[in-house]
Amino acid sequence: MNTPIVSLTNVCKSYKQLDVLKSVNLDLQQGEVLGLFGHNGAGKTTMMKLILGVTTANSGHIEVMGVAPDSKEAWHMRERVGYLPENVSFYEQLSGLEVLTYFAKLKGFNKQHALMLLEQVGITHAMKRQVKTYSKGMRQRLGLAQAFIGKPKLLILDEPTVGLDPIATAAFYQTVDQLKSQGTSVILCSHVLPGVEQHIDRAMILSAGKVLAIGTLDKLRRDAGLLVAIKPYGLNGALRQDSQLLKYLSSDNKSDTLLVPEAEKLATLRQILAYESIKDIEVETANLQQVYQHYLQQEQAATSNGVAP
Repeated sequence: MNTPIVSLTNVCKSYKQLDVLKSVNLDLQQGEVLGLFGHNGAGKTTMMKLILGVTTANSGHIEVMGVAPDSKEAWHMRERVGYLPENVSFYEQLSGLEVLTYFAKLKGFNKQHALMLLEQVGITHAMKRQVKTYSKGMRQRLGLAQAFIGKPKLLILDEPTVGLDPIATAAFYQTVDQLKSQGTSVILCSHVLPGVEQHIDRAMILSAGKVLAIGTLDKLRRDAGLLVAIKPYGLNGALRQDSQLLKYLSSDNKSDTLLVPEAEKLATLRQILAYESIKDIEVETANLQQVYQHYLQQEQAATSNGVAP
């Protein structure tokens, strides 16, 4: 297997008596997009700061592109990292073009590269205006342009779609997909879960510094035992006469919706499709929001029962 772009092994971080991260493990591969999710205070920002080398772990081992991010040898690695913080701030008196040209030159790129990025994020029309006149959404677009400088090998994005309208959000995810196809690895932290799931390869769910779950959405659904909703049309109550499928019927008794374990999904679909009167069928798996809520509720229940540390 290829060497991971980011590797965290039993990483712990604490501030005085507060444990912010507890034995976190992660291997992020080239071209992989990881969704990082958790409530405020879960440890997401601290984890990103450790990967950036802004702060140092109390214990454990971190490597980014083969080097410790807080070491003297990490300067060349930082040139290939793009970062968008949750709250972006720039020199208010400078124009958008001046700001981006400054950051581009810091990474060895010219004004032309800055112009290309401003066009990519859709604020060319305002590039000569002072940043202090920008709306929150325009500042966010400028922040994205800054993070995209040089087509980074690793992109760390903290709440990247805050302040963006639906069109700008769609354009942002299109850019992420494009960078991924070119081999860029991405860590994407967001509270806005709808729309994220089709752009990530794996999800990591943090709570109180602990990793509750990590894996593909399919894996997390299976591990959580979340049910698949299957709704057939045209059977006119025939399912209620089918002893094999009757056990999956939803308890409300008002519809023919079946709630089926993931492992039984295909077999159930085959049974339903065998009915000649079938006209249509809807299949709805648990979405990212439901998966996220399941793991948080499971953790809260364990904590309240005194199971979790």
